[in-house]
Amino acid sequence: MPARLRVADPAAVTAALAGERSTADLKLLTKHFLALLAERAPGTSVEVRVPPFAAVQVVPGVRHTRGTPPAVVELDADTWVALATGDLTWSAAESAGRVRASGQRADLSPFLPLTGGGLD
Repeated sequence: MPARLRVADPAAVTAALAGERSTADLKLLTKHFLALLAERAPGTSVEVRVPPFAAVQVVPGVRHTRGTPPAVVELDADTWVALATGDLTWSAAESAGRVRASGQRADLSPFLPLTGGGLD
């Protein structure tokens, strides 16, 4: 996992999930939930991008060494947090055009939601 992606302190996650979310809250939550995804689905076959905050490679499978991985998922921070917390399903996000996913293994629904969000 990239050094910049770490599971956040549970109190900070709880605070960031409460009420209106600032840019700092979205950044914290994005990185926190990407770190949890990397723990749950380690690998390098899918790159999950949540601009402008972070990206991570996850899911076992084809290993690549240069350029874009064989599968890419890109979405905004609000959508990522909603998927990670279970407030939005993968199929609903795809149907609404809130997720851009291409390539094999780009369906992250087997790994979502990231139950408890590290708050257990």
